[in-house]
Amino acid sequence: MIDKPRDNVTCPATMHAEKCIDHFMNCPKWINVTGKHPQSDEVVNQWDCADTWVPILLIENSQQQRQTGSAIESFRNEMVRGQEKSEKLLSRSVELIGGQNDNLQ
Repeated sequence: MIDKPRDNVTCPATMHAEKCIDHFMNCPKWINVTGKHPQSDEVVNQWDCADTWVPILLIENSQQQRQTGSAIESFRNEMVRGQEKSEKLLSRSVELIGGQNDNLQ
């Protein structure tokens, strides 16, 4: 079921000249958002104007970007540790092979 806008809400798409209630059924900005509110973790399943959802969706987007940045940093740190181990192993191998070559001459 589609929720109706409140009677006093004006439409930003018409520069607030019309009320949302007059044309929300045909409005492409009248959308349903389902999920969890990014600040309260409250379950959301609500119809409203896309313009109304922008601040909440920006908050969610920022949270996702922080999580992605953190995951990338963790991945980078693991790659650096692996590279350091590889360099130590290669260095040790070169030392061992170099020492063996000295004995052969």
